[in-house]
Amino acid sequence: MEERILLTKEGVAKLEAERENLINVVRPEVIEELQAARAQGDLSENADYDAARERQASVEERIKEVGYMLDHYTLIDEKKGGVKKVSLGATVTILDLDDDVERTYTIVGSIESDPDQNKISNEAPLARKIEGKKVGDVVNIETSDYQYKIQILKIERK
Repeated sequence: MEERILLTKEGVAKLEAERENLINVVRPEVIEELQAARAQGDLSENADYDAARERQASVEERIKEVGYMLDHYTLIDEKKGGVKKVSLGATVTILDLDDDVERTYTIVGSIESDPDQNKISNEAPLARKIEGKKVGDVVNIETSDYQYKIQILKIERK
């Protein structure tokens, strides 16, 4: 079975922009670097040429990776408004019952996960535990390091 990559519309747009930049900006820069390094003469002992070849390989690999993701993604449903249960694409406000702190997270696919932006992967322990839960539900979260309880305060799609 083929792997499906879960992405939001924003994630798709970012990948498309990255691919466009790699193909139309970065790749031509690397070609220029290679040409300049070749012009220096003997390629067998040319560090600039070796570095440019490595960068070229890296850029081409990333173009392939992004292309694969764009060819194999499933769009996360992001219809705005309230929802009854926690699911992929939902923005969830929880109350940590141990320290009485509210936190808000958006559940996204692993490719778009960015804890600094409060975007957690659907594969994260918290997301797995709250998936399918409703507003008001209290959930016990256990990890290898600690255990805590949360209450789901709000579920929406932004």
